[in-house]
Amino acid sequence: MDTKKYLGFRKLTSHLHFHTAMIERTVILAFQDAELIGSGRIEALNEGEEEDVVVIGGENYTKRNCTFVYAR
Repeated sequence: MDTKKYLGFRKLTSHLHFHTAMIERTVILAFQDAELIGSGRIEALNEGEEEDVVVIGGENYTKRNCTFVYAR
């Protein structure tokens, strides 16, 4: 993944980042293929056997297919 696409944004890279952002109600941006596909506060984290899902604004985003960054 080209990190220049997200220049200026800090990526969420660990489970701790996601849990902390959810607890602190931090606004997160969700990108897929460098396109913004969602934003908001993390409502839930569903960590399953097949894939980890982040719920933002009632929508499910998979960690495998998306890049998550902290909004400014």
